[in-house]
Amino acid sequence: MSLLREENIAKFKNLELLANQVVEGFISGMHKSPFHGFSSEFAEHKIYNQGESTRHIDWKLFAKTDRLYTKRYEEETNLRCHLIVDNSSSMHFPILKEQTIDKLNKIGFSALAAASLMNLLKRQRDAVGLSVYSDTYDFYAPEKGSERHYRMLMEVLGNVLSSTSKDKQTKTYTYLHQIAEKIHRRSMIFLFTDMFQTETQAEKLFDALRHLKYNKHEVILFHVMDKEKEFHFDFDNRPKRFVDVETGDHINLYAHNIKENYEKAVKAYFDDLKLKCAQYRIKYVEADIAKDLNKILLTYLIERQKFL
Repeated sequence: MSLLREENIAKFKNLELLANQVVEGFISGMHKSPFHGFSSEFAEHKIYNQGESTRHIDWKLFAKTDRLYTKRYEEETNLRCHLIVDNSSSMHFPILKEQTIDKLNKIGFSALAAASLMNLLKRQRDAVGLSVYSDTYDFYAPEKGSERHYRMLMEVLGNVLSSTSKDKQTKTYTYLHQIAEKIHRRSMIFLFTDMFQTETQAEKLFDALRHLKYNKHEVILFHVMDKEKEFHFDFDNRPKRFVDVETGDHINLYAHNIKENYEKAVKAYFDDLKLKCAQYRIKYVEADIAKDLNKILLTYLIERQKFL
């Protein structure tokens, strides 16, 4: 049973309330915060002065030069985080009359997950920014930590959740490049997308993902999908018209006639995506909307704790 199964909050009328309850639901399962400021980084050497602590003496450099130098470090700072949400038409699949915590479409999952992470970071007084894109760069806000900024971002996510996104295509690699150029200071970047786009050059897409790693950013890709339909192509074997919600193109067919070839092609694309993420040191998180959002977030957060 979901931790949020309560009739009085079944509808997404208060995203902040839901996000708060998501965080309360899994925070008790963690022994420490999964997010910290980035560790101090080496900045430069300076000559050692007698009487100083020997803790930071670079002994390897001493062996080479016969002179004592200490390492200076940049001070650890609070975490900076940027959330990126794909708001194209494909993210609004499946079409639901209403969304509940137990029945989400892809944009519902993404908005609630992003709001929950934002809520958790707010508790640490970390700076959070937000980008929303589709076939345009719909919204951008830089990383800030104020209460006013937090509420503004929560309102934007609420509007994304409640809006329709008809005939909006996806220009993922176009706008990922633009977003990467805007994030100058080292940050943690969360990307929520189904990785379906009307820009179809795979190498350019992977280059855009790699661009997000620029400036030593930590990047986490939440690959949001309706796995039953979009991966396994599990439809009953009756003649159906399948319509591309972003371009309007359509095809009439029996699902079982192409199921095997479809699944094979999609699996190859997803496997290539996972491989590229591993190569670029991007954390890949499969987010099947049929699964419990709490468990997906908790699994990721606990796993991240192990490396802190």
